[in-house]
Amino acid sequence: MSDTPLTIAVLGGTGNQGYGLALRWGRAGHRVLIGSRDAERACAAAQEINDPNVSGVANEEAASRAEIVVLTVPFSAQAPTLESVKAHLADKILVDVTVPLVPPKVMRVQMPEEGSAAQRAQNIVGDEVRVVSAFQNISAEHLRDPGHVMDCDVLVAGDDKDARETVVALAADAGMKGWHVGGLSNAAAAESLTSLLIFINKRYKIPGSGIRITGTPGDA
Repeated sequence: MSDTPLTIAVLGGTGNQGYGLALRWGRAGHRVLIGSRDAERACAAAQEINDPNVSGVANEEAASRAEIVVLTVPFSAQAPTLESVKAHLADKILVDVTVPLVPPKVMRVQMPEEGSAAQRAQNIVGDEVRVVSAFQNISAEHLRDPGHVMDCDVLVAGDDKDARETVVALAADAGMKGWHVGGLSNAAAAESLTSLLIFINKRYKIPGSGIRITGTPGDA
């Protein structure tokens, strides 16, 4: 768990994934700024969550006020959203939750030319920003339900070990187990898994499948 409350901006927080993360981090005691292109929509989402730790503002304000910025937008909105807040990201952690899904064939793995959405994000924001990839394989519906026990794990990739450790702690605060999985180049594996999970959900009629890491860790 995180030692002290953080100020977290969740860009795209009016969508299911961002909304669920914002809800859970607010309940864990963090100060959460739901960001949206439309500040009124962000405020409405925060009011619905009804937690004094959660408020809604425009994306740019959320990014400027936060210590950690979490991007939870569709792949098509990733680049324009990052360009709009890039000036506010220097020396911060950017948690990229983007999955390169290409509708309508979302059950087919289709990676961008950069190799992964997370690497694409790093290219856009530059080396002054510590990009960490996480939370792609989590059911948005389960996240939105505060009574649901999150029976799944989170793969956390990034080139900065301390930044990864921060995100592993945030996963715990949201009720999940986070695992270090190496550098940002490994984000491609986690992003690809999302299409497989969507296929599994449809094939086996599972309402939100996830992944679990088996085995017992030894001394690190």
